[in-house]
Amino acid sequence: MTIANTILLSPSDNVAVANGRIEIGSPLPGGAAATAVIEPGHKVAIKPIAAGEAVVKYAQAIGRATQAIAAGEHVHSHNLVFESGRLPVVPPSEAEHATEADRKRTFMGYRRADGRAGTRNFIGIIASVNCSSTVCHAIADEANRTLLPKYPGIDGFVPIVHGQGCGMSATGDGMMVLHRTLAGYARHPNFGGILMVGLGCEVNQLTLYGQKGVAAGKRHFNIQEAGGSRKSVERAMGVLAEIAEEVGQLHREPIPVSEIVVGLQCGGSDGMSGITANPALGAAVDILAGCGGIGILSETTEIYGAEHLLAYRAASPEIAAKLDGFVKWWEDHTAKHGASIDNNPSPGNKRGGLTTILEKSLGAVAKGGQTPLNGVFGYAEKVSGSGLVFMDTPGYDPVSATGQVAGGANVIVFTTGRGSCFGCRPTPSIKVATNSTMYHQMEEDMDVNCGVIASGEKTIAGMGRELFELIIETASGRKTKSEAFGYGDNEFVPWHLGATL
Repeated sequence: MTIANTILLSPSDNVAVANGRIEIGSPLPGGAAATAVIEPGHKVAIKPIAAGEAVVKYAQAIGRATQAIAAGEHVHSHNLVFESGRLPVVPPSEAEHATEADRKRTFMGYRRADGRAGTRNFIGIIASVNCSSTVCHAIADEANRTLLPKYPGIDGFVPIVHGQGCGMSATGDGMMVLHRTLAGYARHPNFGGILMVGLGCEVNQLTLYGQKGVAAGKRHFNIQEAGGSRKSVERAMGVLAEIAEEVGQLHREPIPVSEIVVGLQCGGSDGMSGITANPALGAAVDILAGCGGIGILSETTEIYGAEHLLAYRAASPEIAAKLDGFVKWWEDHTAKHGASIDNNPSPGNKRGGLTTILEKSLGAVAKGGQTPLNGVFGYAEKVSGSGLVFMDTPGYDPVSATGQVAGGANVIVFTTGRGSCFGCRPTPSIKVATNSTMYHQMEEDMDVNCGVIASGEKTIAGMGRELFELIIETASGRKTKSEAFGYGDNEFVPWHLGATL
């Protein structure tokens, strides 16, 4: 419900959200008037809230008042504190349905020899270790300069570089996660072929990445064996020319939309994220899930406090228990490092109106729509099945998206309220603005404006349908604005676990 410049998300809420600057004396839902200036995205009390009483938004408790709050007052960090107590779970309303026509839809993609479905046709140059990263960049630069013009069917040569691979244990979580991430990229369907380049003496040896199950068209060599850096670039050009000759002949063909795998991301969130863009993305996911496609919800630290809503929708007790296990791991992990998961809302989030992790989490979970939760996966694990699944990742966007792409996401949809700039080649990233002000200020980076939901011009369901269509168009080759600018070479950031030795 919208009254003047406020949005009331549920009749049971005791706060409304400013949909524009609210001046003193402006009318509020319930008959009260604002007693302070409220900035867009921030909360205002619409009824008296006693000290210790739950502050309710999305029909869920987001924290407790630290002092008595009168109707019309600004509600934020000065009078609201994180509180793990929750209201009873409210059953979700009916999800957006995929029509029979939706289920018959196709996108124009690349069918790989092993049956995988790609949305882009890149060739990857993957570093096994930080020591080979500079050479991988040099190889990609030279290939894009000299080879790419000869093969218009190739989208580009992509350097996949990082700061790990040595100075770490050969066993344990750190190496396991790095290996799983690199292997996931090596077999990604958006790569028609790859070249892996090592130094030769690193812990993360190229021999760990066998041909089987990694990628078609894979080649590898070490810089030390090639005779040095310049000779490695020269050798790589010969190898890449062979790969390009094959990959450059591939053409797009119709593939069922059930083979689209979308990574769901939000970064630079604001008070509108959980009101406009995230619910609209959730509506698109509900349609995609109805077609048999996959939506990957992630960022465990950003669903903290709202995980009970996902567990409520889990397709089995085992799925709910696995999700709970990851949440408990994060509680222990942050405690060991003297941190709290409630530290997650960033200064930018709080300037945008978000106060607690509960509030942020409820908005973040909205990206997953209302369909059942059909699976839970570890970081960078290959996802499978259909519908909504969850992948355990940190909340830091580049690390989270890297895990999703390693798991098989062939499209990313990234909502933002503050204007996050991001790309994640080889997977296209669709940027969705939560508010019209930021969209118009950064239109060259944003693909979609969901601020029109707050202004009443469009509905969440209507924008969900538009996002679903844009996902299909992007999967079929339409370039996103992040791709047009050239984002994606520097955003590969594997999760770094374990000791640096």
